[in-house]
Amino acid sequence: MPPLITFVARLSDGLPLVANTAPNSNEVTQDHKNQAKDILRGLGGTRGSARMSIDTNNQLIFHYLLRDSLCYLTLTEQSYPKRLAFLYLEEIADAFLESLANDHGDRWREAIDTTARPYAFIKFDTTIQRKRKDFVDPTSRQNTTKLNEDLADIQSIMRKNINEVLNRGEKLENVSNISNNLVAESKKFKWGAKKLSWQAMVNQYGPIVAAGGVLGVVL
Repeated sequence: MPPLITFVARLSDGLPLVANTAPNSNEVTQDHKNQAKDILRGLGGTRGSARMSIDTNNQLIFHYLLRDSLCYLTLTEQSYPKRLAFLYLEEIADAFLESLANDHGDRWREAIDTTARPYAFIKFDTTIQRKRKDFVDPTSRQNTTKLNEDLADIQSIMRKNINEVLNRGEKLENVSNISNNLVAESKKFKWGAKKLSWQAMVNQYGPIVAAGGVLGVVL
């Protein structure tokens, strides 16, 4: 089976720029699509691994590639060669960056950064469809040649479980909330400390000032 789902997203916030689902891919459910979006959002603002494989709970596996502030993600069967999945993502990345350069020239990064609408680059879907067809059969002569010529070390690619990855995203969000709460409490503490300090000064020097005022009136 070919790559089942393909996403290209902005790394900073996980905004999907284009997505594609292979036809007749009955294994793919809405849960898988939601998991893909959760993974993309979880990568925003983090220093994640440049390449990672993420096991799901039903014999499917996500692979993602980070390049030039973009994330390229696909879902395949676990039996699909890992090396070929990353070669697929590399070709998708090359083609997407080439398409951006053709449409926007040197300002393609600005086009990505200022995009507010999801799937704004949906016209790239046809390129994904074409690339996916090239990777349908891992045993084809074309793909066998690609695998033989690829020298990348896939053993060093980190592999995690989907629950671990999504829970990590929740933990990062909790850490952020705790940090924000600490900042707010710190501000309250500083204000309270200033107030107590002022009250202490009033208690210490107030009677003296008052006595001086009375003395001035008497004189």
